[in-house]
Order: sequence, then structure tokens, then C-alpha cells
Amino acid sequence: MSLSKTDQYIILNGDLLDMTRSGLSPQNRAFLFGDGLFESIKVVNGKPVFVDIHFSRLKEGMEVLQMDMPESLTSDNLRKEMMQLLQQCDIYEGGRLRVTVYRNAGGFYLPTDTGVSYVIAASKHPINGYELNTEGLVVDLYPDIKKQITAYAPFKTVNAMQYILASIYARKQKLHDALLVNENNHIIESTNSNLFIVSNGVLYTPALSDGCVGGTMRMQIINLALENSLKVYECSLTPQNLLAADEVFLTNAIQGIRWVSAYRMKRYFHKMSNFLLEKLNERARAEVAS
Repeated sequence: MSLSKTDQYIILNGDLLDMTRSGLSPQNRAFLFGDGLFESIKVVNGKPVFVDIHFSRLKEGMEVLQMDMPESLTSDNLRKEMMQLLQQCDIYEGGRLRVTVYRNAGGFYLPTDTGVSYVIAASKHPINGYELNTEGLVVDLYPDIKKQITAYAPFKTVNAMQYILASIYARKQKLHDALLVNENNHIIESTNSNLFIVSNGVLYTPALSDGCVGGTMRMQIINLALENSLKVYECSLTPQNLLAADEVFLTNAIQGIRWVSAYRMKRYFHKMSNFLLEKLNERARAEVAS
């Protein structure tokens, strides 16, 4: 199978490499034990957006997982390496980047090394910016596995089995997405997004203390809402809150905002989603223009 130019190159520990000659080890601890973290970063007009926020979360996650940050891995260097890869892959409009950090090989469950390696991969994305979905999403709860509240719950680890199984469940149930609950039966997120509800013009989103991922887009939406004099509360959410809401929407770094049209028999509007998406695109355009 031949690779396209987009898929052919990666950055490995700061070096641009041909993917077919990267020499990634079968002893890679991300592969063996899920011992790693990742960030998904949106590309607009051929440039990565909100890199500093992604880097901050990555750094915090590495501290929680007791991984040593390489001196060469800084926000500025990461941005430069991303740009190098995007240009090599001929990505000049919409795209996405994934930065994966994994602990160096050695040991079994107990690692022999706290140092890390990292890989940056790039791919084209058909949407250059953020667009609201034309068809609203249909969602329901994922009942099989409850997400545990842990110190690493706010970070995107490479062990994503719960999200994979929830995604399979959603497909089998003919849903667009499934909502996860924590050990206290509070709704916390979807398979790939943070969750917001709107009631009487006020935004509510699950608190980080409930175990949701601390999404970079979640942070952007909270800040945009506050800057536009909207109230935002981080709190526990239940199915009753969804049934009483006027709007429900999901957020992630690549897709921005996606509005939900239905949860069981409840139907929703998307006025707030439209407003916040406009503000989000303004912020992204300002970021790439700077």
C-alpha cells in the first residue's frame, strides 16, 4: 500500500522522517501499555491554532503521569516543527495534527525510564475553519461502563478503550454519539467531545472534578461566553438537566461546536451554538493572522 504525501512524513523527536523509515520500536510503551498522552490540534489556513493551550495541557498531563519533559520540547519548538511538517505534507488550508508523547521503552508495568519520545503526524481536513453541522446530532447515554474519576481523567491518554466501546455502542444504536457517565451517574462528556447545555441563556458544563476531559475547546468556549457577558457554570449534570435544557452542544478541538438535536424524546434548538461558533472562528482567524 503506497502512502500519500500527507501520510508519508512524521516528526519524531524533532526530526522530519519518512514514515516508512521511522523505525518505531515494537517495544514502544504506548503500544504495549497505553503509556502515553496525545493532543489533537486544528489547522486553519495551513497553521496550527491554540498551540499554547494544547502544550500547557500536555505538560500538565506529563507531570501527572510522571514523565520527564525534554528540554527541546517547548511550545515554540513544537509550533516550528508542526509548521515544518505541514509544509512538507502540502497542507496549506484545513488540517489536523496529532502530537503523541510516550514513555521510552524499558520495563513492564514498572518503567525503567521516565524520559519520553514524541511523534507529530499531520493530515488534511476538508473544513478550513469551523462549521456548524447542518443536521443535529442524536445522542443517548452509554450504559455499559462508567468512567472513573482519577487524577489523569482530564487528559487524553492513548488508552482510549472506553471511548472506543462507547463509539461502537453508538453506531449499533444508530446514534451520532454516546454520552458517558461517571461513577456517580453524572453525565460528563461524549465519546470525543465535551458537553454543554443551555437553559434560559445560561451555559452549564460538567466540572473537571466529575472526571471529564479538560478539553482545550471547552476552555475556549467558556472564555468566549464570559467575554460576551454570558453566564457559565461548571457543575454536575444529570439526565434531568438534559431533558430541561433548551440547547445541547458538543465541543472538541477539531470540529469546534456540534449541536445536538435530540436526546431520547427531547428536541433542541441551536441559537447559542451559532453565536459561539461565529466568535470561535473570529478567534481562530486572529490566531493564524498573528
